[in-house]
Amino acid sequence: MRQSKRRSVCPVACTLDLIGDRWTLLVVRDLMAGKSHFHEFAKSPERIATNILADRLARLEKDKLIASYPSSVRAGAFEYRLTERGRSLRPVLEAVRDWGLANVRGARAQIQVEP
Repeated sequence: MRQSKRRSVCPVACTLDLIGDRWTLLVVRDLMAGKSHFHEFAKSPERIATNILADRLARLEKDKLIASYPSSVRAGAFEYRLTERGRSLRPVLEAVRDWGLANVRGARAQIQVEP
């Protein structure tokens, strides 16, 4: 992310500028759970709109959290994979999950994230 787009130099604000919207961490969660194609992300229980999904995938790739590759199973499609930088978000997702399980009534972990 370029310095000019930052609200401040605060590391919390900088991180939220990168991954703090409503959908980005859900896409990262799905990647960690083994999803890799656009249609798989679109079928997630949160029902992200396809235009928003396309935008988040583009942002994640621009910010080098994911990389895209020609699909090995769908002609003309792409597969998305987390980069090392994207995989480094695992403890963040685990902390958010654990906090939600402990503090949000009715929250349940339903999607298994691969190790």
